[in-house]
Amino acid sequence: MAPLDIFAWIVLVVLVVSTVVVIAFMGSLPGVIARKRNHPWAEAVTVGGWVTLFLGFVLWPVVLIWAYVDVPANPRGGSAA
Repeated sequence: MAPLDIFAWIVLVVLVVSTVVVIAFMGSLPGVIARKRNHPWAEAVTVGGWVTLFLGFVLWPVVLIWAYVDVPANPRGGSAA
């Protein structure tokens, strides 16, 4: 193998590893944010982040916004349901 071939393989491995790291970070980001903010549906936000990331990425920003939006408390003090 020529030195240029070895360099090409190193670049390919670095690109693959960095792609996997970015996908893992983006998939877990909405869930981490929701858990830090004590979101009432943090588990659903986590699942939504992973599902939308792997099924087209179109609704991933919506899930990220959902991680920041909390349900307002009921002003009468009763349960919401």
